Amino acid sequence: MKHFSVLVVVLFLVCLFATETKQEDYVPVVLWHGMGDICCDPLSMGRIKRLIEKHLPGVYVYSVEVGSNIIEDEINGFFGNVNDQIGQIASKFRSDNNLSRGFNAVGFSQGGQFLRGYVEQYMSPQVFNLITMGGQHQGVYGFPNTCDQDDVLCEATRRLLDLGAYLDIVQEVSVQAQYWQDPLNEEKYREKNRFLPIINNDGHYNATYKENMLKLKNFVMVKFLNDTVVIPRESEWFGFYAPGQDKIIIPLEETNIFINDTIGLKELSTNGKLAKLSTLGNHLQFTDEYFVNNIIYPYLNVTFTS
Repeated sequence: MKHFSVLVVVLFLVCLFATETKQEDYVPVVLWHGMGDICCDPLSMGRIKRLIEKHLPGVYVYSVEVGSNIIEDEINGFFGNVNDQIGQIASKFRSDNNLSRGFNAVGFSQGGQFLRGYVEQYMSPQVFNLITMGGQHQGVYGFPNTCDQDDVLCEATRRLLDLGAYLDIVQEVSVQAQYWQDPLNEEKYREKNRFLPIINNDGHYNATYKENMLKLKNFVMVKFLNDTVVIPRESEWFGFYAPGQDKIIIPLEETNIFINDTIGLKELSTNGKLAKLSTLGNHLQFTDEYFVNNIIYPYLNVTFTS
């Protein structure tokens, strides 16, 4: 009887330990940083990674590095062919077994439209929830005066855009030129821009892009209400200047991309899968509390069994 009692206690402790140490099978999370940032800065993407891991113990978080090291990663945020960069990252995703069953994705600033480009052009592995924090989905028409005095990469980008965003050489080397949309010259934008009109199915229609967008469970766009970096800030919700001028801004619902449903935004909205969130603050200024309550728990707290 004594041995039996000991056995019962041991079995109880084993079961208790197993229960306490069991981790949820969370869907992995992919992060793609913005211009001037890198994959692994402890104060930016590192902070976000730790925050997700804190609230979702055991989750696999992958932070995109474009290139083979952090120096290349920062440079590639300013220079290079965006479509080629997305292709490179798609290859990295496919080679990572932790991502083979799919993942949720959070893009910060230009990382948002780059992840959307991945969804439309590749979508293998599958993205379930796509969240963009201050992404420039309709592009920008203006480069903010935010370059630090010693920021050579930023200043070089400004000079290239001043030279002419749609020149072939500028389109080939400037990342920001590839999501520059001039509302006063839409024909040239559609003809010369090598990235944004393509993924927006604007003059370059590809049915697969819409089909892949409609595979998303949720597409979430976060707009920063006091943003002075993204011009116009309404681009973060797919709004932009009305055609032919640069004063009046129209919302997503009045744009051709929504009315004609060229990439599935209207259908996503009708099905309750398109969310427009906002927060006070300038570009990418948000609190941990905001990110936890509005992003982690509603959209990243997902398991493969849920």
